[in-house]
Amino acid sequence: MTESPSTSELRERYLRALRAEQHRRLTEAAKFDWPKHARPNQIAPPEPWVYWLILAGRGFGKTRTGAEQVRIWVRDYPYVNLIGATSDDARDIMIEGESGILAICPRDERPKYLSQKRQLQWPNGAKSLIFTADEPERLRGKQHMKLWADEFCAWRYPDAWDQASLGLRLGDNPQAIITTTPKPTKALKELIADSGTVVTKGSTYENQKNLAAAFLSKVVTKYEGTRLGRQELSAEILDDNPGALWQRNRIDELRVKEAPPMKRIVVAIDPAATKNANSDETGIVVAGLGIDGHGYVLADLSLRGTPEEWGRAAVYGYLLHKADRIIGETNNGGEMVEHVIRTVEAKAPFKAVHASRGKITRAEPISSLYEQGKCHHVGSFPALEDQMCEYDPKTAKYSPDRMDALVWAFTELFNGAGEIRIRSF
Repeated sequence: MTESPSTSELRERYLRALRAEQHRRLTEAAKFDWPKHARPNQIAPPEPWVYWLILAGRGFGKTRTGAEQVRIWVRDYPYVNLIGATSDDARDIMIEGESGILAICPRDERPKYLSQKRQLQWPNGAKSLIFTADEPERLRGKQHMKLWADEFCAWRYPDAWDQASLGLRLGDNPQAIITTTPKPTKALKELIADSGTVVTKGSTYENQKNLAAAFLSKVVTKYEGTRLGRQELSAEILDDNPGALWQRNRIDELRVKEAPPMKRIVVAIDPAATKNANSDETGIVVAGLGIDGHGYVLADLSLRGTPEEWGRAAVYGYLLHKADRIIGETNNGGEMVEHVIRTVEAKAPFKAVHASRGKITRAEPISSLYEQGKCHHVGSFPALEDQMCEYDPKTAKYSPDRMDALVWAFTELFNGAGEIRIRSF
C-alpha cells in the first residue's frame, strides 16, 4: 500500500515546481530581452525621424532588428504593417525566418500568422497587414501607423515605395524602418537624401559570432576583397565599375513598367557547372522582342539548386510567359540541359547553344544594344543588374551566370531580327 505524501512533501513539490516555472520565465525573459542582446546600431536612433534606414551587409542582423522594432511598436500602435520584396520573402524571412517575428517574440507576445488573410494578429489586438513590393497596387490607398520595409533595394517595382510612403499617415508619429543591403539605385539615393531619413550603417563582420561557419566560409570568401564584397559585406554604396560593359544610369533610363506586345519570347539558361544544391547559381532569364523592335527583360528566375529545381523554374518561365523557345548553354552541361528540360516538359521547344568565344566577345554586342536604347528592363532585377554593372572581364573572379543568360536571350532574339551578327560562338 502506497502512503500518501505528507503536507511537508506536498509543499516541497509545489515549491520545486514554482522555482522551476520562475526559472523558465526568467530564462525566457532573458532570451527575449532585445536591449540586452542588441548592438548599439540595432537600437532605434533618437527621434525625430520618419524613416530609419539600415544599410548593412549580409548577416548583420537586419531582419532581427526590423522584427524587434515591429515588436516594440505593436505595444502602442494597432496598425504596424510589413512589406517584403516578394511574398515568399515576407513569409520565409520577415515572419517565419530564424530571426523573423514569430521567432523573436515570447509566447505571450507572439502573433497569429493568418497566411490566407496576409496578416498578423497580435495578442493585444494589434494587426499587421502583409504586403509585397511585387504588387504595388495592393498598397494603393492602404494606411499605416508604422511600417517595416525589408530588402528595399531588391524590390522589383521601386514605385511600391511611393504607394507605401503615401499611406504612412496614421497616428501621432508615422514612421518606417527600412532594412536593406545597399545598391546604388535611384530609389535608395532619393531615400537617403530625404530630410526625414536617419541612416544606420553596419557590416557583416560585426555579427560574426552569431553567423554559421558555412556562411562565413562560402559568402565571405566569395566576396571578400572584391568590389561587390564592399557592397555585400561592408555595405558601401558603390559607383559604377568603370570596367563594366553596362552602367546603372543607362539601365534606369531605359527601365519601363510594362512591355508592349511581344513578337517573340525566349527563356535562356546558363547552367551551373556542378549538379547539386551547393553549386553556383543557374542563370535563367526570360526576355522578349517587342513589336517595336526593342528587347525586354521580363523575368529573372535564376536560382541555386539541383537540375530538377532549375529545370522546373525554366519551364515555369516558359509556360507563364508563353515563350516560344527555351535555349540552354551546353558548355558545362552538354546534353544534360536538354534532358532536364525534357524531363519536366517533354514538348517544350529547346535549342542548344555553345560558346566557343569568351564572355566579353558575346556580351559586347548586347551592351551596344543598351547604349542604343534598344533594351529595357520591365521593373527592376537587382541581382541581374549587379552582375551586369559589376562584371569587369579583366578582374572578375566569378562567372556572371545571370548576365550570361541575358546575353544568350538577347543574342537569340536580335539575331533572329537581323539586328546583330554574332552567330559564330
